[in-house]
Amino acid sequence: MKVKITLIFFILNFSISLSQEIGLQLWSLRNQFATDIEKSLSIINSWGIKYVEGGSTYGLSEDHFFKLLKKYDIETVSIGASYDDLRDDIDKVIKQVKKYDVKYVTCTWIPHEGKFSINHVKQALLVFNKAGKILNRLGVTLTYHPHGYEFSNYNGSTLFDKLAIDSKNFSFQMDVFWVCHGGVDPISLLDKYPGKFPLFHLKDMKIGAVGDKSGSQDVETSVALGKGQIDIESIVKKATKQGAKYFFIEDESSLVLDQVPLSLKFLNSIN
Repeated sequence: MKVKITLIFFILNFSISLSQEIGLQLWSLRNQFATDIEKSLSIINSWGIKYVEGGSTYGLSEDHFFKLLKKYDIETVSIGASYDDLRDDIDKVIKQVKKYDVKYVTCTWIPHEGKFSINHVKQALLVFNKAGKILNRLGVTLTYHPHGYEFSNYNGSTLFDKLAIDSKNFSFQMDVFWVCHGGVDPISLLDKYPGKFPLFHLKDMKIGAVGDKSGSQDVETSVALGKGQIDIESIVKKATKQGAKYFFIEDESSLVLDQVPLSLKFLNSIN
């Protein structure tokens, strides 16, 4: 199919097989939302981006926020859910799913004190498989978003391998920045687990930045796609062939307003 993203200054039009779409993780504009919510949504609209990942109304009433989303032709296709809510209050998650009418729910963190361990993985598998089974009945896919600490060694493989192999009722969202930060090649991970990653966060890493397995990094190491040390083009091509559904640009830096248009332009350059 063709994905078309129309911007004020240029048109992005490139072919992607199956049903991929380019979107934005709303966290990218968290600082802008803090000062002017409607202006932030209008900026997203001016970029030609229709699909977003969110789940917060940034202090507005839900009715008002949803009206603004409609006004600026923005559709929420994925929302976040906390580990605690997935474990203890799945009805709360379901309520949000129905409000936003989404097909994806993403959890971005497995709570842990000290070093992330196999015990955390085993508990997470219970939580994610149980919640994922319930959400699947509603036609909703639960995904987990690794942050790098999951790639610690375990029995000749990694803790992430244990998560992936035993993920019966949930999938994964690959944030290419955090995969690389955790010392793993995203292409190798895609080859190892084809079809396990329907959602992506596209975020490039500043050249010279060094990763670890902490799940933490200076936000200014987030640079425009194609300007950093991650092979975004190869990842997008590989994920496209595997049938990824959504690529969400996520830019955590203070230069987000300048960098997102550059990231879109880079994606347009991919043949």
